[in-house]
Amino acid sequence: MIHREKYVIIVTTLYSAFNRLLKNEYIESFYKDVTYGRKRTYYRIKEKENKYFQDKCLEWQITKEVINRFIKEGEI
Repeated sequence: MIHREKYVIIVTTLYSAFNRLLKNEYIESFYKDVTYGRKRTYYRIKEKENKYFQDKCLEWQITKEVINRFIKEGEI
């Protein structure tokens, strides 16, 4: 039996990623509901960057296909 661990993403990793995306103006942040006295920050992809997002999704699909091909070949 093979034990496979899942990749764990910590909160600081997400904030770093969001900050890079904000800095490069791929996303925008806005505040909404207040919970326990704190504003909640939400993020959305900027309209003009939607094409970039779609391109990256396609790139990720291709990457997954290549990786899956190697995994399947290794199982034979």
